[in-house]
Amino acid sequence: MKKLTLLFTCALLVALTATAFAADSSWNRVKAAGKLVIGLDDAFPPMGYRDANGKLIGFDVDAAETVGKRLGITIEWQPTAWDGVIHSLNAKKFDCIWNGMTITPERAKEVAFTKPYVMDGQVAIVRFTEKRFKGIKDLKNVKVGAQKGSSALSAVKKLPTAPTELKEYEDNPKALLDLEAGRIDVVVIDNVTGRDFIAKRPGQFKILPGFISKEPFGVAFRKEDKALRAKVQKTLDQMVKDGTMAKISRKWFAEDITNPKKW
Repeated sequence: MKKLTLLFTCALLVALTATAFAADSSWNRVKAAGKLVIGLDDAFPPMGYRDANGKLIGFDVDAAETVGKRLGITIEWQPTAWDGVIHSLNAKKFDCIWNGMTITPERAKEVAFTKPYVMDGQVAIVRFTEKRFKGIKDLKNVKVGAQKGSSALSAVKKLPTAPTELKEYEDNPKALLDLEAGRIDVVVIDNVTGRDFIAKRPGQFKILPGFISKEPFGVAFRKEDKALRAKVQKTLDQMVKDGTMAKISRKWFAEDITNPKKW
């Protein structure tokens, strides 16, 4: 009797598991439609933004388009207001959010993220010819620039010592102009934003090794769309392994920032 009960229990668990997977038709739905609809803020360089001709370009755009090709589907981009992007996802206006979205505990309560595909965060930019600083630990008693209202201001508090001067700027380009002119020693800035500036102006600035604070990026899906998330994750894992993500990263950031071993 105990064996029969055990067999019945096992059979029931298998049936329930099969039903659960069958109920998640998210990948089959996307596959049948032949497209993955992605929500994004299309004014976030270098992750996703418009060029002079209005074409959508960027790191996330290239990565997602490559995933689409490997899965045999097209990518349809759906620009949306960022302050309501999670609500729009859960309202099924698109299939996922792929736009340099930071993984946070608060967001993880509402959506299901992939593993981080880029480690973002706050970094320190110095002049390319700067020899005083080898790493963040060397940034002691320096003049620092940061954008007003940004998370860079919180990161400044994590420097080895308080800056001798903290200048707040309306935008990062103005801070970098002061850095270039020698009026400040370092600019604390978002990693991907800083690397975008460096890639566009090679030989002018450099980023010191390491992060002042870390903010991982992930692709966000509705919690119930487990099959779709797993399909995209598997493809991203393959792209990291075969060097495709590294190639895309070097195109936009002049180096590979997608390798988890370097985070």
